[in-house]
Amino acid sequence: MIVGEGKFKYELDNSWPKSIPEYWNLGQCADIDIDKNDDAWVFSRGLHPVTKWSNDGNFVGSWGYKGDQKGEFKIAHGLNIDNEGFIWLTDHQTHQVTKHKPNGECVLELGEFGFANFTLTTDGTLGNPFNMPTGSSIAPDGKIFVSDGYGNRRVHRFSKEGEHEISWGEHGTSEGKFSIVHKLGVSEDNRVFVCDRENDRIQIFSREGELLEIWTNGLAGPGDIYFQDDIVYVVEQGGGNGMSIWNLNGDLITRWRGVPEVCEAAHGCAVDSKGNIFIAEIGEGSVGQRIRKLNKI
Repeated sequence: MIVGEGKFKYELDNSWPKSIPEYWNLGQCADIDIDKNDDAWVFSRGLHPVTKWSNDGNFVGSWGYKGDQKGEFKIAHGLNIDNEGFIWLTDHQTHQVTKHKPNGECVLELGEFGFANFTLTTDGTLGNPFNMPTGSSIAPDGKIFVSDGYGNRRVHRFSKEGEHEISWGEHGTSEGKFSIVHKLGVSEDNRVFVCDRENDRIQIFSREGELLEIWTNGLAGPGDIYFQDDIVYVVEQGGGNGMSIWNLNGDLITRWRGVPEVCEAAHGCAVDSKGNIFIAEIGEGSVGQRIRKLNKI
């Protein structure tokens, strides 16, 4: 199965992953990222939430636990790896973003475990972090950006040390407002790309929250965004589910949707150093709940 066009054509790798441990069920695969060694890290809603896989699809290891009320994670949603190799996880039911060493040790927590801040406070102002956050992204200078997506419909910026600095956004359909902030990403030129999923658009802001641009161009439920060099990869959860590829100027390069053999419930994506695309799928029952690898050809 081949998708894409021109210099951005991909073939589905049916052999990936090669080895899932016996009796394991990955469950809903919420997000994925690639480390500096081209190994893949997956955050899923199974009993083993964080798993590591070699680039050729072999299981390497796992950490984290989900299984009772004392579990470290509840509902996996976002995973990203920063330039220093730390793994950032967003769980929309613990209402936290956590920073981990590759061995699983947590070195920073944003938000209070199990506590959801109100979307609106008693004086009518918008609430503080977090109410069901969805993802995080680390800017080139180490600033932390978080999409507070299902409750607050806001974007929050933190210092590298985790101090809350500014927030922006509110629920709505007009420019600068959001209807579910479903993940976000910060480009190398420090623009903040926000997946405003239910409004079928990506809104682009400065690091201070100034609206710079809006991408639409046929977008259907943008759910995740990933940058590699000057190329932008977007998961589209609507329109049959699929992906689109853009340049940083907002020009659409290629798109595929409604190809279930390739992706039927895509929720997160990542790209390795060779340009191969990895997709985390979050479907229900026999649909999705898998990791897909598309080899660039």
